[in-house]
Parts: sequence; structure tokens; C-alpha cells
Amino acid sequence: MEINLLKKIKEGDKHAFADLYNEYAEYALRVAMAVIRNKVSAADAVQEAFIKVYKNIHSFDLDRSFGPWFYRILINECNRVLSKIPKATDINEYAEEDKSISIKDKYKFEEYENLYKAIQNLEDINRVPIILKYLKGFKEAEIADILETNVNTVKSRLFKGRQKLKNLIEEFERSKE
Repeated sequence: MEINLLKKIKEGDKHAFADLYNEYAEYALRVAMAVIRNKVSAADAVQEAFIKVYKNIHSFDLDRSFGPWFYRILINECNRVLSKIPKATDINEYAEEDKSISIKDKYKFEEYENLYKAIQNLEDINRVPIILKYLKGFKEAEIADILETNVNTVKSRLFKGRQKLKNLIEEFERSKE
């Protein structure tokens, strides 16, 4: 189905692009939120990513998977947005702006609160691969393609990220006691 949709988009079908947007936008926003930690900036990054997809879809090779191509564009946009945040500003201030959780997600958030907090406390270098692997389901090779690095680097970042997550979750659990 995705390949037919992409063919239609390449032919200029705006309705097909709207379908693609509807299919990817929600998850793209979740990934961008996890990377940027600010809803408004994340939404801007997602919007810019879709604009770049629309402008560059002609260069997309239909023999390849769309997901890694799209998420590489999205991660690059997230990094561009992050680079514009003044260095003196604590990124956690941006995270404080939107603490609202939809009713739909409230149960899941409460159940996995420590995990979400731990992921947000990871450094970008470990957080982004963790999100792409475990929340989006990408393989290490796809993550390497998205992040424009090699597979061994991705594996190393995932390993270190998992170790840090374990330590952070244990720390959160101890602080609750």
C-alpha cells in the first residue's frame, strides 16, 4: 500500500500526500517530542519535515523503505531546531511547558512513568537511537541510515542507553521508597 501511495505522491496527487501525512504525523510528533522535549518546537520540526518530504519526494527511491528516509529528515529537522535553542537555556525548561497528558495516554503514562522520565533524562546521543529502536521498531541498520552513522555505533549507543535507562529507573525507584 505504501508504495502505491508514494507513486501517487510522486505523480503530484495531493490527496495521497494528505494520506501519508495522516499515517505518519502522530508518530512523527511523538518522536520529535522525545527528541526536542517541547511540543511547539516538535510540531514545527514535524511540519518542516513534511515540507521537505513534499519538496524532495521526486528524489526518493521507491525500491527503498520510506520510514528510514522520512525519519532521517525528521531527526535532522529536530537537530536543526535544537541547534537554535540558546545554549544557556536549560532544555528541561522547555519540557516543563507541556505536561498535559491525554486521557487516552494517562494510564500508559502512569504505568511506565519511570521509563518515560528515564528516557527523557538520557542524552540525545543515546535517547534518539532508543526511541527509534524501541518506540518506532526500526532495525539497527535502519537507525544507522537515519542517523547517518554506522551500525556498530548504533549498537554501542543502544547498549549504553539501555545501561543508563536501567540505572535511572533504579534511581527513580529508590527515590520513591
